[in-house]
Parts: sequence; structure tokens; C-alpha cells
Amino acid sequence: MMKGCNFTMLKGIHVSIALLTLGFVTIILWPRENNPFLTTFFLAQHRFRHPSSDDLVNAPNISRSSGGHTEEVNKPIFKKEAPMIGEQHNASSSTKSVTTFTSDVEDSDEEELSAQNADCNYAKGRWVADSRRPLYSGAGCKQWLSGMWACRLTQRTDFSFEGYRWQPKKCKMKEFNRFSFLRRMRNKTIAFVGDSLGRQQFQSMMCIVSGGEEMPEVEDAAREYGLVKPRGAKRPDGWVYRFPSTNTTILYYWSASLSDLVPFNSSDKNSNVAMHLDRPPAFLRRYLHCFDVLVLNTGHHWNRGKLELNRWVMHVNGKPNENKEFEDIGKAKNFTVHSFVRWLDSQLTSHPRLKAFFRTISPRHYRNGDWNTGGTCNNTVPLSRGSEVLQDESNDKVIESAVRGTKVKILDITAISELRDEAHMSSYSIRPTQGINDCLHWCLPGVPDTWNEILIAQI
Repeated sequence: MMKGCNFTMLKGIHVSIALLTLGFVTIILWPRENNPFLTTFFLAQHRFRHPSSDDLVNAPNISRSSGGHTEEVNKPIFKKEAPMIGEQHNASSSTKSVTTFTSDVEDSDEEELSAQNADCNYAKGRWVADSRRPLYSGAGCKQWLSGMWACRLTQRTDFSFEGYRWQPKKCKMKEFNRFSFLRRMRNKTIAFVGDSLGRQQFQSMMCIVSGGEEMPEVEDAAREYGLVKPRGAKRPDGWVYRFPSTNTTILYYWSASLSDLVPFNSSDKNSNVAMHLDRPPAFLRRYLHCFDVLVLNTGHHWNRGKLELNRWVMHVNGKPNENKEFEDIGKAKNFTVHSFVRWLDSQLTSHPRLKAFFRTISPRHYRNGDWNTGGTCNNTVPLSRGSEVLQDESNDKVIESAVRGTKVKILDITAISELRDEAHMSSYSIRPTQGINDCLHWCLPGVPDTWNEILIAQI
């Protein structure tokens, strides 16, 4: 009887093991998109973590809108490729091994999504909490990100502004994948031309494409474009970097007014400068044929103080301006933007591969004064001004009207950025100045990353 009991017990154990094994195999083989176990596992494995932002890391994976709708968060999965034949790891070698990754996001899927979203108004939608944000570390992206815009390096202790993404209404944006993006941009050049907000967008692009990682293999190609810092200058007029694995080039050129600036006397650094309102910068006229994607912006330098500080003297038709209307700086800006877009549109016929975007103005959020009169932007509560943009038209009427009817596309970020007053540099700085707040530039990571995600979706 004992043997019978032992056999029955053993048989039961075998059956239990078999059932457990079958159940585990079923879980593993169940398609990932319908498998809550694997979905949870991979989300936990690949979620971005930052040591000083516990709340952000532990944010729920389901975001809820004011209307009670829920939105599922799906994390793209990266797969490590097997090392190439002959690749060896030597701990004593000074040469670092290179890890390459592939993504489950297919380029054909992105192209299909782009076709489906051809008529999408990316500026219409809402901000949603996303535990996968930010796309890079603000303390780690030191190779590309200026310290003055890296809020993780300042006295700021609240970083909830990093944990949001933009969700367009009635159209989809794939999760940004830097490896896929570089493949799609193989042998292509992306150029940002504009003011310091354009420079922020450029640095954001460098950070999201590199993942914020140090990449010593990335080449400095500035000399190819004549962008070498002049003697005595604080910085060069631009930066150019090339990712050799895909021959992808990302460039920034400083042109705050998008007009051609020519010193009266090039040998005198204090010389007045002719500001040709109806002529694009010489840099663009010379290098336009090199670009595959061009992103333009202007706006905040169009005020009397900036013109006088820079000694810019308006010129039209090659001579000092005589149009009294342009004493109104806003009308001078309007004239320049429209002139520039007409010129660029005329060039696109002979540059069929070029995709040109004009980014709308980035909003200022000064309250109770300006930058030099005690103005502040002290709010740190995300979306206290609302989370949705429902209008069809742009808040930047100048850019909207200039590109209408042309092949130049609008990159409309004004209204969505208006809702993010908590994400500015504010009073935080590596070397803070008493009474000075920056309510114009943004913390990075931050809002300019979203501008680039919308740009990439439109590309």
C-alpha cells in the first residue's frame, strides 16, 4: 500500500510539474502584444531611470485624461545583436567594444504611418504623463548639451516637467527610436538655422539621437562648412557633427533674424552691420544644396533693443531702408519672413530632396516684468494652464501666413509650448544671478525634445 501511495504521490508530482511547465511555456510563447506578463517584464527592464527622480520612474504606465479615457504606454524593445565574427573583447585594450542594437520598429512601418498621418495637425492634441520620459539624462548628455541649459546640473530639485510627451489628436506618433532614425537618415544632413532657441532644438536633437551617451566616434565636421570660431569670439557661428556609422550629419547655424548680415567695415568689430531684410543669409545661399532637412526659426531678436545692441541697420534692395512702416519692428519681421519663405520656396524646385520646415515662435512666460525688470516664471506644477490644444490654426500668424500655399512646411509648436510654463530655466543656473530669470529658454531634457519628435514624425 505504501508503494501504491508513493507511486500515486509521485505521479501527482509529475503531473503538477508538467502542468507548470506547460503553463510557463504558454506564457513565453504567447504573442508579446497580448501577453501582460511579458509586457510588464519588458517595461520594467527598459524603463528609463534617473537616480534623482524617483517619482518619475515610478509613474504609472497608464495615463488618464480629464475625460476619463486611459492611454496605454508601449515601450519599444531593443535587441542586442550578436557580435561580429572575429570580434574579441580584451579587458586590457584601450579600444572600447561597440555594442550595436536593432529595434523591432521597421522602417516600412514608419513610412506607412507617415502616409496615414499625411494630413495630421500635430499641433492639436494633449500632453500626457509618460514614465518613459525623458529620452536621455540631463546630467549625462554633457558632450552635446550646454551646461547653462542642463537643469539637472543646477539648484533645481523638481524635475516632473521631464515626464510628459505630446499626443496629437486623431493621428499617431511612433515612439522615437534613435537607431531607426539614424538608419532612415543615412547619408543625410539635418540643418537647424535660427536663434538660441534653434540652438536648443539642435542640442536636443544631438542628445536624443545619441541617447545622451558619450560618443567619441562622432566627427566634428564644422570646417567643411567654414564654421570655425573667429579669434576673440565667444563661440563659433555654428556646430556640425557627423555619425560615421550612417553618415548622418546634424548642423546648427546661428542666424537670429534670417536676414543677410554684412558689416559696413569687416575689419572693425564695432562697425554697424547692414541687415538685408530681403536677402537670406549667405551661409544658406551657399550650402542649401547640402541639406536634406532644414529647420528654421526666428522671432525673439526682433525688437529695438536687440537691433541697437547688435548695430543692425535695416537695408532693402541693397540700400538703407526708407520704408517708414519698418519703424514698426513687427512689420519689418513680417516682411523678412515672407521674403525668406518666397526665396526658399523658389529653391525647392531645384532641390527636390530637401524638406524645409519653419518652426513657429517659442513662447515667453515672464510674469510681472521682463527679463531685466524682475519678471519671473516660478511655477513648477506641470500643466497648471491646461493640457490640451484644440484649435486648428497656429498661434504664430506670421509663420502660418508665410508658408501657406508654399512647399515649406510649418512646425507648429507655439500653442503646445504655451502650456509648459513650468519647464523654463527660470531662476536656476550653474551661476545664478540675483533677480534674473530666464523664462525664454527651456530646461533640457524638456519641451524642445517634443519639438524634435514632432519634426521627426513630419519627416
